Amino acid sequence: MRTPSTAPVVVGVNGSAASLAAVRLGARQAVASDRKLRVVHAFAWPDPRAAGAQQGYAQARRDAAKVIDKAIAAAQRYTPGVRVSGALVDGLPARVLLQQSRTAALLVLGDDDLALTGQVSPDSVLMQAVARAFCPTVVARGPRPPSGPLLAAVDGSPDSLEALRFAAGEAARRSVPIVVAHVVARSTGEARGRAVLDEAVAAVPGLCNARKRLLVGDPATTLVTASRKARMVLAGPRGKDRAALLGPVAQELLRRGACPTLFVHGTMSPRH
Repeated sequence: MRTPSTAPVVVGVNGSAASLAAVRLGARQAVASDRKLRVVHAFAWPDPRAAGAQQGYAQARRDAAKVIDKAIAAAQRYTPGVRVSGALVDGLPARVLLQQSRTAALLVLGDDDLALTGQVSPDSVLMQAVARAFCPTVVARGPRPPSGPLLAAVDGSPDSLEALRFAAGEAARRSVPIVVAHVVARSTGEARGRAVLDEAVAAVPGLCNARKRLLVGDPATTLVTASRKARMVLAGPRGKDRAALLGPVAQELLRRGACPTLFVHGTMSPRH
């Protein structure tokens, strides 16, 4: 029997269909890793003490509590056996989620921004959480669990190696296949590309049965296409230069990925 892990899987919810998809994914992840699920809703109110604001504040807080109740019910309905609790936390959503990520094993979010606009602005809750969370962060896609292998994208960066380590653990827990992919822009770079794949797989124990795939094309477009046949894509958020909030490949995976997309930071602290 496994000893339950103490760090929870945290799901941020706001009452949308996308956040309920995140709840379902988070519940599956929690059960698979023998962790508790913590459903969090951020509640921000300018000043409940202001004149005439108390009545509106009370109703808004009751509505926010219903968001939590609905999410907990969804988790229990779709994933029997999940150990789930809810928390209504005062504060702005991005700040609340980043604080929650300090003690979480995994942060799970819906793709609300993408569903509304197809874009993710730098100051959006989704972008801030994916780029700055202190734990791995996964963005849910759609209502149904996808099938296929885990797809770990590597580029030689510390972040992508950390993503590969996370993928190896997921593959072992779920008994699912894992594909390690690297994309080169031109066929002339295949020799170096194969070396990147070999070095990444050699650096992570337990990947002897992993399938290595060298792909040729634009990295972002190629990985988005590959995500259509994957259970989950795992990648580092910034790539080698680490200059931007999210690297260009990560931005396209976030915006257009066809399956849940998990971003792992190379500097993340261990979770128990």
